[in-house]
Amino acid sequence: MRIGVISDTHGLLRPEAEARLAGVARILHAGDIGDPDIVPRLERIAPVAAIRGNVDIDDWAAAYPERLRLELGGCDILMLHDLGTLATSPAAEGITVVISGHSHRPEIEERAGVLFLNPGSAGPRRFRLPVTLAILDVGGGRARAEIQHLLD
Repeated sequence: MRIGVISDTHGLLRPEAEARLAGVARILHAGDIGDPDIVPRLERIAPVAAIRGNVDIDDWAAAYPERLRLELGGCDILMLHDLGTLATSPAAEGITVVISGHSHRPEIEERAGVLFLNPGSAGPRRFRLPVTLAILDVGGGRARAEIQHLLD
C-alpha cells in the first residue's frame, strides 16, 4: 500500500503536493493543517487520516485528535505532531512506524526496529528548510519511506 504523508501545510496545499500524492491509497496529515479546507482537498485524492498540530487551535480543528494510532498494510502506525511529546517506547507497544511533523525537517530513521518518519513541511517555506512530503510503502508488516522534494 502506497501512502502519502504530509505535514505542516499551514494553510497552503501546493499543486506540487497534490501532484505527488496522486495515486496513493491513503494520505496521513501529521498536523499543523492550518485551514479547514486542506483536508477536504486532500480527500479528493485519497482517504485522509489527520491529526491537529500546535497551530490548529480554531473550532474546526477540534474534529482532529492530537494523536492517532492506525493499522495499514500490517503496520501499526502512530501519528503525533511533536515527537518530543512521545513518552512511551513505540517498540514495546508494537508500533512499526511513528509519524511526526512540527520541526519542518524531513527525516527517516530506524530506531529499535521502529521507523520514525517526519515528512518535513509541505507548506510555506521556513528559513532555508526544504519543502517536502513523504511516500510510505507498507505491506506485510514492513514499512519503507522516501522523502519527496516539492520545490528546488
